[in-house]
Amino acid sequence: MRLKEWGDTKMEDVKDLLGRLLNRVDGSGISDEDLNRQINAIYSIYASAVGSEQIIVQASRFNALKYIHDENPRIRLIGMERLILESREYTHQPADDEIPAILDKLEDKLAEMLARQAVEKQLEEKIADRLDERHQEYVNEIRQEIIEEEMGEGESPANRKKMEKLEAMDKVKLTSTVMQVVRPQSLSEIVGQDRAVKALASRIASPYPQHLILYGPPGVGKTTAARLVLDEAKKLPFTAFGENAPFVECDGTTLRWDSRDMTNPLIGSVHDPIYQGAQRDLADEGIPEPKPGLVTDAHGGVLFIDEIGELDPMMLNKLLKVLEDKRVHFESAYYDEDAPGIPEYIRKLFKEGAPADFILIGATTRDPSEINPAIRSRCAEVFFDPLQPEHVIEIVNHAAEKLKVHLDDGVARLISEYTMEGRKAVSLLADAYGLAVYEKGSADAPVITLDLMKKTAMASRLSPWYDKVASDVPKVGHIYGLGVAGYWGSTVEIEATAFPAREEGKGTIHFNETAGSMAKDSVATAASVVRELTDKVLSDYDLHVNIVGGGNIDGPSAGSAITAAIISAVEKIPLRQDYAVTGEISLSGEVKPVGGVYEKAFGARQAGMKGILIPEGNRSDIEEGHLGLTVTPVKNIREVLDKMLVRTPKTAGEEPLPV
Repeated sequence: MRLKEWGDTKMEDVKDLLGRLLNRVDGSGISDEDLNRQINAIYSIYASAVGSEQIIVQASRFNALKYIHDENPRIRLIGMERLILESREYTHQPADDEIPAILDKLEDKLAEMLARQAVEKQLEEKIADRLDERHQEYVNEIRQEIIEEEMGEGESPANRKKMEKLEAMDKVKLTSTVMQVVRPQSLSEIVGQDRAVKALASRIASPYPQHLILYGPPGVGKTTAARLVLDEAKKLPFTAFGENAPFVECDGTTLRWDSRDMTNPLIGSVHDPIYQGAQRDLADEGIPEPKPGLVTDAHGGVLFIDEIGELDPMMLNKLLKVLEDKRVHFESAYYDEDAPGIPEYIRKLFKEGAPADFILIGATTRDPSEINPAIRSRCAEVFFDPLQPEHVIEIVNHAAEKLKVHLDDGVARLISEYTMEGRKAVSLLADAYGLAVYEKGSADAPVITLDLMKKTAMASRLSPWYDKVASDVPKVGHIYGLGVAGYWGSTVEIEATAFPAREEGKGTIHFNETAGSMAKDSVATAASVVRELTDKVLSDYDLHVNIVGGGNIDGPSAGSAITAAIISAVEKIPLRQDYAVTGEISLSGEVKPVGGVYEKAFGARQAGMKGILIPEGNRSDIEEGHLGLTVTPVKNIREVLDKMLVRTPKTAGEEPLPV
């Protein structure tokens, strides 16, 4: 029976009982004696239900005392109304015909009260019984845990169930990812980075290894090279690394910490014994527990931080402190070294700190100038080069061998046209491999055709990332400069045209503003150099200089190229299109050194150039024949013109340009 039904039944039973107890005479001719007897019965039942103390409180609250103790039963009935119905509104002495209704109302209220008390009592009994059951279950669980601890079996049934679930999940294995299959397993498999790998290995596989920062574009093998170099170093007898030296890897973009040092996965932290869930025995005693971080995990080995340039500056400062001390020191307001019961390992961690003697290797795609000088001063620096198309082709072919997939002729070269990253190239190969297997309906000896590779590239919205712009046909007023962005160099197409002004001395110079103020200054400097060399005033010409594509040039390195283009346009002498030029131009016509020459050579190579002209001051920055290019250092603009201007039969007999 539901609780409400039970309560309703009880209420009717109680009401009937009240009727029998009161033995009320229905009708209007009730005597004072009968009324007193019924009021006394109601009062007695109410008193037994609420208690004498509660009656006094209720009577005072509703001003019922003076009515209840009156000799007139009808006035006493007013007091009972106030007391039981809990209201001061009852002041009228009832007539004889009103008394039965009032008594019914009081009986209903009492019946409801008694029924509720009966239900509450039964609920309390059930709750008490349930609490006794739970208490006994809890006592049994504690007893079982103590027995298991004594017998060396500390796992609870819930923990064992979770462990069984984890073990079942471990048995489910999907196939390995493509990156796992094709990942280089030895240093000889790292393509296009011979110089960087040698520099890395010489600094790690040494009795005195050095902290390192690896610079380079993404997807060229920085992480893999660091891991494999450590593996090789552990095999050599003269290195500082033991055979169990760890390689701990983390990412600077995802490392987060609490400024109060409550959590710090890199350095380590101290767990609050109350709020951070310390071990039960430690929490009971209020003992803080130090939690060593990744720097301690890497003790005796290598800590590799990818994208170290993204690391929080405050965390980086803490890391520098650890590099100096080779230990991590912990502090806590909860720690009392004189307190009894502190485990010895915690006492040792607070007193001496956690060991953290490791070699740091950081990797970044940022420019060195963007890295914190404090960390740079403590690290040797190794630069990884951008991959050349032939390197990407080699990577793709190696990956195809490991995947046991056949590539039609030209597929690897096509992939090299879509990306310059080894990781992206393998990803494209994996996409094409999946499409080939899907279309064939079998993973047995799939074939990747040129057409299928093009479909894959189109699905990824890819387009070739470079064009062979070099040409053997000279052009008037047209030249290729060189620019650099990050670790990638590229050619900058510059064109100029000059027409005699309609009115002498009132010519104009137009230049696309999107190229930036530095490029505009280079045009102004070039105008002065042109006058010096040709004795021609550019105000006599309508001159238009255009940086094709409108790209922003944030440095002066296009100065010599712009000067050569203007002279070619004014003198109508064509320029070579198979050489690219870089270098700042001074007012005296000297070609000044610029930055990024090594990366710019890569851009010239990708554009199909035969050679590059660089400032004499950059001669030591790049070796002759780098990337198969003819590298020609020049001192002044005349040397640039001697190399770049192409004399035609029409201009062959003209006087040479003065120095």
